[in-house]
Amino acid sequence: MVVDLRKLDEDYMVEWLDKLLRIPSPSGFCKQIIGVIKQEAERLGYQVELTPKGNAIITIAGDEQENVLALTAHVDTLGAMVRSIKPNGMVRFTPIGGYAIQTVEGEYCLIHTRDGRQYEGTVLSTKSSVHVFNDARDWKREEANMEIRIDADTSSKEETEALGISVGDYISWDPRVKIMPSGWIKSRHLDDKASVAALLGLLQYFHKQGVKPARTTTIILSTYEEVGHGSSHIPANITEMIAVDMGALGDDLSATEKDISICAKDSTGPYDYEMTTTLIELAKREKLPYAVDIYPHYGSDASAALRGGNDIRAALIGPGVHASHGMERTHRQAVWGVAALLLAYLMEPSSGGLKIGL
Repeated sequence: MVVDLRKLDEDYMVEWLDKLLRIPSPSGFCKQIIGVIKQEAERLGYQVELTPKGNAIITIAGDEQENVLALTAHVDTLGAMVRSIKPNGMVRFTPIGGYAIQTVEGEYCLIHTRDGRQYEGTVLSTKSSVHVFNDARDWKREEANMEIRIDADTSSKEETEALGISVGDYISWDPRVKIMPSGWIKSRHLDDKASVAALLGLLQYFHKQGVKPARTTTIILSTYEEVGHGSSHIPANITEMIAVDMGALGDDLSATEKDISICAKDSTGPYDYEMTTTLIELAKREKLPYAVDIYPHYGSDASAALRGGNDIRAALIGPGVHASHGMERTHRQAVWGVAALLLAYLMEPSSGGLKIGL
């Protein structure tokens, strides 16, 4: 089926990306962001099912009911949790997700108490000033040497506890979102909210155009991907899954921030040969900027689904994101490109419908 990819609304996707980036959602603390997405999906006419652990499942009915395809992206992000309250009133934190600790030094954050209060703070080294500590520059940036200074009147453990802050409270990083007129988008947590925005763009397309995908498609928005088990359990009728997650850039990888990154293999092994080849051929056919890469230090929700024992074929694509798990950057062209490639795939018959030479 011939599809006019230009009818995908790039502005809609970027507007939603901006909105999603500003909602705190460290792994397991995703009720608010899932609620916002649920409301939008329902406005577009789709039912949303919430799983016991908080994943959202949105089904787009297709012409073919068998061989259901899943698209999965994750709304959860990196973050932290209060590990302890120190005698000086500052907070020691434990990371949520895998990131280099120095990437959050100097970052503003929010501490979310379990009774609904929020306190701003700043991540600092325990030797935070070169005017005071001789070894401030060389002090190792590791969990034991970092702390959060709370923007409240507290200088003791008791005063911090009186604010309602407790061990186990979530901490979210300031995303520092900047949508630039040139098309660049820089922010924390583009992994993986850029992909979520692309999937919302697909929902809006099917709603506005009044068409169906070639086969029924299930969108899974997971809430624990950054800690390894986001989509480990999926509906039994799914036979194929495309994980839509950020494309890693750098070293000998060839993708850029304007490209669709197609991953042939990550740390968990190769992705399905036929699905990956179909995605490559569709990108060529539609003249979409893309690159095929290997991600040596990476796992996806498709990896989690396969490890969970699901008998599926799986592939992985996403917008190129520079400085992943740090101060990230992508381009609106890549967000649109991912939605366009997925739309092309969804409108093909089962298994992409392309003849692949083996």
